[in-house]
Amino acid sequence: MAQTGMAQTDMAGLTKAIKETGKQAGARPVHLWNPPFCGDIDMRIAADGTWYYMKSPIGRIELVKLFASILRRDEDRYVLVTPVERVGIVVDDAPFVAVEMRVEEGDAGRTFSFRTNVDDWVEAGPDHPMRFEIGASDGLKPYVHVRAGLWARVNRALYFDLAELGEIRDIDGVAMFGVASAGSFFAMAPAADIGALS
Repeated sequence: MAQTGMAQTDMAGLTKAIKETGKQAGARPVHLWNPPFCGDIDMRIAADGTWYYMKSPIGRIELVKLFASILRRDEDRYVLVTPVERVGIVVDDAPFVAVEMRVEEGDAGRTFSFRTNVDDWVEAGPDHPMRFEIGASDGLKPYVHVRAGLWARVNRALYFDLAELGEIRDIDGVAMFGVASAGSFFAMAPAADIGALS
């Protein structure tokens, strides 16, 4: 993302502003906040989920969780939002990574739940759909929706576990390979192509 003017906010100031929004765990009500855009800060989320500030990794997971709690996807950029300011950051792929998967069998069938690198659990289904994209060099890339336009990329090890539990269904006359969770079917690729994409 091109810098549109570096925000005056530093990490300490942003951390203080987040803490002033309350002590609740998890995401803050960022959809209710509409402060002015104050420019970009030198913060980036790499494709592997590592957060960087001024090109150095943020090693404290509690600090990463704090920033993740005010992350929002606006129309044209990812931003960190407090009630008084909004600053842009760079996200290389998806802002989160799914690092653990739980599979449960119930009366309604199978359900996949994923834990992200910031310890949010999401249950794949109608409220948290999955999508699959073809990567330039790494085959299919699976994602699960976390909240409000923010996605988690499912890591490679979990992708193979997921594919082992896949099935073929007829979708509009085409045999599609995918996974079913919480009553929803998420197609990965045409069944005829899946071997070439793994």
